[in-house]
Amino acid sequence: MSGVGKGVASASIANILQARGFKVTSMKIDPYVNVDAGTMNPIEHGEVFVLDDGMECDQDMGNYERFLNKDIPSSNYMTTGSVYRSVINKERELKYEGKCVEVVPHIPLEVIDKINNAVKKNKAEIVITEIGGTVGEYQNILFLETVRMLKIKNPQDVLLVLVSFLPAISDGGELKTKPTQYAVKTLNYAGLQPDIIITRVKSAIDEKRKEKIAFNCGIREEYVISAPNVESIYEIPLNFEKGNLSAVICKKLNIKPRRKDMTEWSRFVDKVKKSVEPVKIGIAGKYFSTGDFTLSDSYLSVIEAVKHAAYNFGKKPVIEWLNVEEFEVPENLKKLSGYDGIIIPGGFGNRGVEGKISAIKYCRENKIPILGICYGMQLMVVEFARHIAGLSGAHTTEVDPKTPYNVIDILPEQKEKLKQKDYGGSMRLGSYKANIKKGTIAHDGYKKENISERHRHRYEVNPDFIKRLEGEGVVFSGQSPDEKLMEIVELPKNIHPFFLGAQFHPEFKSRPLAPHPLFLKFIGSAIKRER
Repeated sequence: MSGVGKGVASASIANILQARGFKVTSMKIDPYVNVDAGTMNPIEHGEVFVLDDGMECDQDMGNYERFLNKDIPSSNYMTTGSVYRSVINKERELKYEGKCVEVVPHIPLEVIDKINNAVKKNKAEIVITEIGGTVGEYQNILFLETVRMLKIKNPQDVLLVLVSFLPAISDGGELKTKPTQYAVKTLNYAGLQPDIIITRVKSAIDEKRKEKIAFNCGIREEYVISAPNVESIYEIPLNFEKGNLSAVICKKLNIKPRRKDMTEWSRFVDKVKKSVEPVKIGIAGKYFSTGDFTLSDSYLSVIEAVKHAAYNFGKKPVIEWLNVEEFEVPENLKKLSGYDGIIIPGGFGNRGVEGKISAIKYCRENKIPILGICYGMQLMVVEFARHIAGLSGAHTTEVDPKTPYNVIDILPEQKEKLKQKDYGGSMRLGSYKANIKKGTIAHDGYKKENISERHRHRYEVNPDFIKRLEGEGVVFSGQSPDEKLMEIVELPKNIHPFFLGAQFHPEFKSRPLAPHPLFLKFIGSAIKRER
């Protein structure tokens, strides 16, 4: 089933093999016909993660970067749509030399080419490839066929790992292995037999269940790995090693590990476990309700970045969701005072926008540490323009094209794209450089004057209003090298402890072993807040 933990399992396998001294990279195959994840609704699909080179991809790519502690290129991500597009383009360019191009074998062969290309680009010895979706879905057939073809050609070089959930009818009830048995049988129908089965369970699987799975699924007991629920996903690599997973993988691939060094990772996990004193952070957004449930995946990287920074200070992050539409009612704003810090994350469109602006105003006036990201930063500028600079009715043209003060406006090159309905992959995407002003909060965090951060937006601070806003006390502490684009906005430290917005997405570059500087400054300020 979806959400069983394939992404963090894949990331954790990559982590433990890297700790064994191998050059490892991770890939994701998404079964969607979308060419990339950029046009997907975050409520349905979860966060859209952005790579350095501008690829809009699945949130699992963020997990891979965090667990491997390195940047991953766009060559490591593919969808059904992108694979089909590649094949069709090749056919149009006569690269198949007049052959009849068919779904099988040409689609699986294209997938294999993409895997090999990623290996070369990353100079990897081992590539962990996660196939999205669930076993038995129509969408996965071609990718399972890819694995079958790889296994036939290079059986000694390919391992197939199945991640499967073991349900219990009631708390403390017997773990049921039948769904896993049927998942393996479904793989068998596709001509595949898993080498390793990772069992997702509430608590560690017992020997009897291991024995039952091994017997009915045709593998040895030592190849059944327990993956119980954990408080922090960063414990998973250590749990896998308790089950000797890296040794099992090395044995089955017939490779010799060069070392085993998880010291730094273990130290981080130890700090996570010892962090008990809370720091309470509210995320004021609109992409987390799906029916009666909360979908935290919409802001996954923001959540993880908060955790990385909080654990760095030895604090336990307590993160709560705040629906910004509630803050359109003034009486509800008092709720914000109950938090050590507030984050206004990215987003698009007009729903909840006045609630966000009201929340920003309340935090500014009550000196509550607040971090605005992308759209959040833009609305911080709007709030300041309205209530401090005297520009009544100021807005972003994304919401109000007829605003008298368009303090946030669309990038000039984007206007033509929107006219042509060119939405997919056409925003300002990927890493761009910026210069940081000395003596600012941003500079205190980065401790350097030149940075590079990842973007995903179409709108910017309108340069026509910069002098007016600066004259009223706002500081644009981060700017593009040509000084035309405003990358970071803040209020001076003597006016507000932490009122800062970033046009980019700092959360995309935060790692467990290297928390992002702006999140460190934000959490540091939140810890100092007296309530």
